[in-house]
Amino acid sequence: MTTFAGLVPAAITPMTAAGQIHEEAFRRVLDFNLQAGAHGFWVAGGSGESIMLDDSENRRLAEMAAEEVSGRGFVIMHVGAPTTARAAALAEHAARVGATAICCVPPFFYRRTADEIAEHYRVVGAAADLPLFVYNLPSMTGVEITVELMQTIQDTVPQLVGLKHSSSLFANVYEFVAMGLQCFIGSGALMAPALALGAVGCVDGPPLMAPEAWMKIWAAHLAGDRAQMDEAQLQARAVITLVRQFGGGRFFGVMKAVLSHRIGMDCGDPRLPAAPLTAAQKREVIELAESLGLYPAA
Repeated sequence: MTTFAGLVPAAITPMTAAGQIHEEAFRRVLDFNLQAGAHGFWVAGGSGESIMLDDSENRRLAEMAAEEVSGRGFVIMHVGAPTTARAAALAEHAARVGATAICCVPPFFYRRTADEIAEHYRVVGAAADLPLFVYNLPSMTGVEITVELMQTIQDTVPQLVGLKHSSSLFANVYEFVAMGLQCFIGSGALMAPALALGAVGCVDGPPLMAPEAWMKIWAAHLAGDRAQMDEAQLQARAVITLVRQFGGGRFFGVMKAVLSHRIGMDCGDPRLPAAPLTAAQKREVIELAESLGLYPAA
């Protein structure tokens, strides 16, 4: 049985100049992170621009991730969609091509009752019959997975094993752990304190471009060295500051620029309507990245 724990970077979706998925760059990004010690990947989530991709593109990401990671880690494939039928179809495909687990945001845009949300997860979980992680991302979905709602989902979905908790309600990590759930913290800035509350690891985008920083947190956690954990967390926060200082909307562009520099292959620009970085901004990003020790991989 797969142990879901550790550093799980949220993968980007590299793009070609023509705006299509850059398959070789996607594979190289995953390999770069595996070489650094990453335990698995969260594929086609928020950092992967999944909402900006069509279903065939999301399916291709699942296929490539399963092929590239095979035997070297685990793949948690995001299958969230506004309709249950679409999410279930993506879940079935993820299982068929070899994903280790699936994850799913709750149905969004229209407000749903707790029972409707739980039924959505029941159908999606049954379609894949893989371990299922709820993706709690209320800032984007408008749905907060509260402890009460999670209890309803847990009572309804036999495949449920845990969640990615990307919410400001940090204290709920403790509550979810008490429910027997494997809770990944969704903020790389909070990995150390979340582990102290019983979280099993971290899923976030910035660790993808600097996995070494977050692997230091994980190693210190395993060693029981809290002082080293805190020091490593401060180093990791500097990477997050780099991502944020260009504005929230340029998150994708910053990550793609740094990863292009580190893997030696152009990861392209975000998909429209996200604005690309200017050439000057890309140069500035690389200078700042190198000031943090984020050099091209050997």
